[in-house]
Amino acid sequence: MKNLLKSTVAMLSVLVAFTSCNNQGSNGKSGALSSSAAEKVYVAPGEHDEFYAFISGGFSGQLAVYGLPSGRLFKVIPVFSQDAEKAYGYNEETKPMLNTSFGFIPWDDAHHPDISQTNGELDGRYLYINGNNTPRIAKIDLTTFETTEIIEIPNSAGNHSSSYVTDNTEYVVAGTRFSIPIPQKDMPIKEYKGNFKGTLSFLKVNQEDGGMDLKFQVLMPGFDYDKAHPGRGKSHGWFFFTTYNTEEASTLLEVNASQNDKDFIAAVNWKKIEEYVNNGGGKKMPTNYAHNVYDEHTHSATSTMKKEVLVVDPSEVPGAIYFLPTPKSPHGCDVDPTGEYIVGSGKLSANVTVHSFTKMLDAIKNKKFAGDAYGIPILNFEDVLAGAVEQPGLGPLHTEFDGKGNAYTSFFISSEIVKWKLGTWEVLDRQPSFYSIGHLMIPGGNSQKPFGKYVLGMNKITKDRYLPTGPEVTQSAQLYDISGDKMELLLDFPTVGEPHYAAGIPADLIKPNSKKLYRLEDNKHPYAAKTEADTKVVRDGKTVHIYMTTIRSHFAPDNIEGIRVGDKVYFHVTNLEQDYDVPHGISMIGAQTSELLIMPGQTETFVWEPKQVGVWPFYCTDFCSALHQEMQGYVRVSAANANTPLKWSLGEDIE
Repeated sequence: MKNLLKSTVAMLSVLVAFTSCNNQGSNGKSGALSSSAAEKVYVAPGEHDEFYAFISGGFSGQLAVYGLPSGRLFKVIPVFSQDAEKAYGYNEETKPMLNTSFGFIPWDDAHHPDISQTNGELDGRYLYINGNNTPRIAKIDLTTFETTEIIEIPNSAGNHSSSYVTDNTEYVVAGTRFSIPIPQKDMPIKEYKGNFKGTLSFLKVNQEDGGMDLKFQVLMPGFDYDKAHPGRGKSHGWFFFTTYNTEEASTLLEVNASQNDKDFIAAVNWKKIEEYVNNGGGKKMPTNYAHNVYDEHTHSATSTMKKEVLVVDPSEVPGAIYFLPTPKSPHGCDVDPTGEYIVGSGKLSANVTVHSFTKMLDAIKNKKFAGDAYGIPILNFEDVLAGAVEQPGLGPLHTEFDGKGNAYTSFFISSEIVKWKLGTWEVLDRQPSFYSIGHLMIPGGNSQKPFGKYVLGMNKITKDRYLPTGPEVTQSAQLYDISGDKMELLLDFPTVGEPHYAAGIPADLIKPNSKKLYRLEDNKHPYAAKTEADTKVVRDGKTVHIYMTTIRSHFAPDNIEGIRVGDKVYFHVTNLEQDYDVPHGISMIGAQTSELLIMPGQTETFVWEPKQVGVWPFYCTDFCSALHQEMQGYVRVSAANANTPLKWSLGEDIE
């Protein structure tokens, strides 16, 4: 009887444990270990993901494209950094994209992507992303997933509160993190206070092609402008920027820039400033910055140096800018889909502060000011406060919205995502992240129409979540299901570089417009050879131009003679394919550049400067057919003073 009792108790214990495990799976506590989580992220072979996620690479300077919910990596889009795989920044056509006033800068720190919008909803046409180090904003065409424009931001340093688009993509906005002397000059750093300035740059967007033009800059007090968000819905026409270092300290900032109990959110009425500028306001300031544009018809980029910028002093536009006191050293600045609530996440605050746009307008109307900073009115904290999420976690950073009245905030120190209710400020749920989460993203969460199915957390540190790879472990992202009342951790997956922020969008908004090839008849490249009959080799002194074509499975020409040591040889290669997903590559032994990866109908160029006599091979680097290995050719290089005639062939011997 005792044995029977013991057996019964043991069986009940196992059943309780089993039930407990299953319950954990359903409420998210066992996260990615549960079978239900695996089922939710499984995308069967041949099936497509529901969402695109564009995740910044931080110090990689690139932008990575993932599918959600699978977490599969589809593409790395080169933006601010050279990319040998795609020859971006190596081929002659894209080198101008990386020009700046400092010269050719083939790297940057890519942080915050944002997708173009129409009527406050994602439209899937373009994506904009900032370069933090050498201040730049780039545009990516989402029909080709290629970088097609980069504009340098003058009078800026640490282009961090960027890039953010307004409800109808009227502007892309960029704010400076580090204040500097404007214009730059030699001065003692200890004279920072009152002399260093920040700028907020407003880039007007062409509605036809998404192109940018720096319309005006607003000169601001010398604080650090950390993050930003455009007004939405009722607050459209305003822009909000968090600030820290309102102390204007210039040394040991972790101590000296954390003295004030409250810093500010700067509320900027950009429509009021735009009207002022359109009526002739502002002053032109001499400067120097690069504007680089890629033309998909010529398949080439051009770089233009601009020499002046229109600068607006806030004192000239009364009523355009106000400061909202916000505790303490706020980082994230986020606006809910209705445009009513402005969330400031004070890194050193015990609470998450939420301001009311309606109360802000009332405070402005009734002049409820607590003073001013450099002539900019400071509104009374209590008069603009909508509420606060009390003691939700440690180290709040960023907030996203699900469109159902809920907000989700990342907490760096306590390593968690916390869900809370707009209006009541009640904490509804919390889930751990591993480890030290930074940004988080809900597809469309920064628009008027979020797609509140998933939240993606982007972690700064991972430690034991992955196999060790030496002193540095992969950066990572984590996917949570937020379709129910409780969050459920579904998936961990590695990322390219350090993920700072991401932009998510339903795949159906992009897939139908995805470009499949470049039409040969539209190719306006000056060195394009649109048929094999157009191929040739032309010498001009020590410069040689090779007009080459490539198609499965040969180059034309495939053998070339008459090249000499000391020549500068340009290979202009046109891919004659007119089928989807049939790129070709080419690489030349000894070329001090990358290979080319040439899309169907496209022309690209690399330079080769032979240093030695001999016969040197070139070949296709992208597997294209069963006869890919046979896709090769030779270049004969003679001595610099040789008289070897310039000849080429395809399918016959050179006589």
